[in-house]
This record gives sequence, structure tokens and C-alpha cells, in this order.
Amino acid sequence: MSTIGSQLIETPERRALRQAVGDLGRRYGSAYYLAKARAGEPADELWADAGKAGYLGVNLPAEYGGGGGGITDLAIVLEELGTAGCPLLLLIVSPAICGTVIARYGTEEQKRRWLPGLADGSRKMAFGITEPDAGSNTHRISTVARRDGEDWLLTGRKVFVSGIDHSDAVLFVARTEDARTGRLKPCLFVVPRDTPGFEYRAIPMELVAPEKQFQVFLDDVRLPAEALVGDENAGLLQLFAGLNPERVLTAAFSLGLARQALGKAVEYAKTRTVWSTPIGAHQGLAHPLAQCAVEIELARLMTQKAGLLYDAGEDVAAGEAANMAKYAAGEAAARTVDQAVQTLGGNGLTQEYGLGALLAATRVGRVAPVSREMVLNYVAQHTLGLPKSY
Repeated sequence: MSTIGSQLIETPERRALRQAVGDLGRRYGSAYYLAKARAGEPADELWADAGKAGYLGVNLPAEYGGGGGGITDLAIVLEELGTAGCPLLLLIVSPAICGTVIARYGTEEQKRRWLPGLADGSRKMAFGITEPDAGSNTHRISTVARRDGEDWLLTGRKVFVSGIDHSDAVLFVARTEDARTGRLKPCLFVVPRDTPGFEYRAIPMELVAPEKQFQVFLDDVRLPAEALVGDENAGLLQLFAGLNPERVLTAAFSLGLARQALGKAVEYAKTRTVWSTPIGAHQGLAHPLAQCAVEIELARLMTQKAGLLYDAGEDVAAGEAANMAKYAAGEAAARTVDQAVQTLGGNGLTQEYGLGALLAATRVGRVAPVSREMVLNYVAQHTLGLPKSY
């Protein structure tokens, strides 16, 4: 982003946030991140430093230890860490999804119990929504919560839950029966990791990331009434309070990967010389990299729009923009990393440059939290007004 453009689009505070977070990320860098990931260890040192600096909770209310900003600010944090080589996936989950839902719909006791720790990084919360047989269809979620006196009993199964092994609790999406209609509707429950009946197992993944993925088994997990977050009759309203920030932060995650890869490719193209000429002078390499820069910038603008709409309380418009941002950033990241590897040739697949690990990572932005095809379905139906296809 040019200096003039940045001044027009972002406040001085947000530009300063970008610089400060980038400085922190560069002190660690991709070598630190990849070493942690390959050792199967969390990036605790970076997470702790980001928490102490106030970056992890920049979107959470100031009265609970946060920065009092919004999703726009948290997206900046994740994008800049990713650009510096440290794309912390759990930022999408703990402060963006869980923190936002609790801040908007939690009781006073829930806010005081969880938000300060989520803000300073001393506590983490995972998020469980995906199920083996439901996929992108949240209406088919089969994890059910039923009342047993004053308590709830939670039963079901979840997959692709990030970072449970280093989280204090999980915010689970389940379904409860509407007393008026008998229909099942989504509700949210905070389940501490050590709750009896809660079992989780790691899913072997090809991703090179500090955060592991898990499948979860819930067998009549007994929860007190206060485990319910928000109104049990609110349904999808509360759920999408977390899903729209998830899309915005996933876009920021992809943008960080794309900018990291483009930076490495451009530097290599400037310094790698063949027949006395830097390879970046050849249009066969220069034009594809320039195209990647254009696509990244367009995706960044849509991500900024989505964040600003969400922070302004424009939930419907934010939903459309968040889907578009996630799509655009995911596509830009996939193309940019692919072109970066091609620019470096054989070096693009060496551990020295760290681009090979990004090949798998860019798929995250294409398949999660909702696939690119489902985003196109959404745009076709809700933006273009075409008939529903599913």
C-alpha cells in the first residue's frame, strides 16, 4: 500500500499499529515460526509478547482488558504477523471468534472470567463448529444440548478444532430444542478442556503450523447453566457474530501469507542474476509478480471494507463483504505463493526460503472456514439474486 493511500484509508493509530506489530513479527520471523511448527510446539514466546503489548486483545472492550478497537484492528495484527513470517492461526479463533461472541452476548460473569485472559494472551479458547457429516451446512449440526434439571448435557462430535491442546476451553456450537416449535436451533457453550466426558484426538495434517487440528468426542458432557453463552432462543444471530469476524481474519491470514511470499520472491528476483541480468528484469517473471501485487492490494481493500462494516454494526453488509474478502484473499494467496515458488525455482522448495510450507497453508484460505465454492454460492444468491442452488 502506498504511503498516500495508507494515509487516506487508515488512521494514524492503525498505521502505527501495523508498524509496531510488524516490528514484533520481524524480531521472531519465519525461521522461529517454522522451527516451532516442525517441532510440534506452540509459538508461546511470540504469543506472550503479542499479548503483553496488547495486540491479541486489540478488538476486545477496554473495560475487560482489551484495546477497545475492532475486528479491523485485529485483522491488521494478523496480517502483519503473517507478512513477517508468523501467521498465528489461533488469532482467528481465540480473540476474533470467541472473544467477540462473549463480548457481545456473554453475561457479565462470563466477560470477567474470560475476556481479560483472552486479551493478554494468558488464556486461549478454541472454537468447535465443523462436524464430519455437516460440512458447511450449519443447519445439519448434530451435536445436541439437552436440559437435565438446571444443567445441560452436551453430546456430539466435532472435527478440525484448532489448538485444543493449548487452550483453556472450547466454544462449541450445539443445537437445542425450541420449546415453542420443537425445532433445533444453534446455541453456544463454553466447555473447559478438563470437563469430564470431553475427549479430543489430534488429526494428522500436512500443514506446517504450530497449531494442531483435533477431532472431539462429547459424551453427555454435563455443563452448568452458566456455560450457555447468550440467549438460547437467539439462534443464528449469535453464531454469525463470530463467523463474520472469522472470515475477515481468515482473509487477513491469507494476506499475510501472500505478502510474505511476494516479498521473498521480489527480493530473489532482484538479486538472482543469470547472464549478468537480474531475473526480475524479464517480463516472464516480472509481470506475474506485478499481477500478484495488484490482486493482493484489491483483496486488502475488501478486507478493510469488511472489517469497517462489521465494526460499524452493519452485519448484513459485513457478511457479504467478509465472504468476498475471504474469497479474494484466499485466491490471491494461492496464486502468489505458487508464483513465488516458480520464481525461485528449486530454491522455492527448500527449507531455507520457507515457501514450500506456504503451499499447503494457502489452501486454508480456500477451504476454511467455508469453501470458495460456498462463497460463490452466497454471492450468486444474495448479491446477484440468482436462484438458490443448494
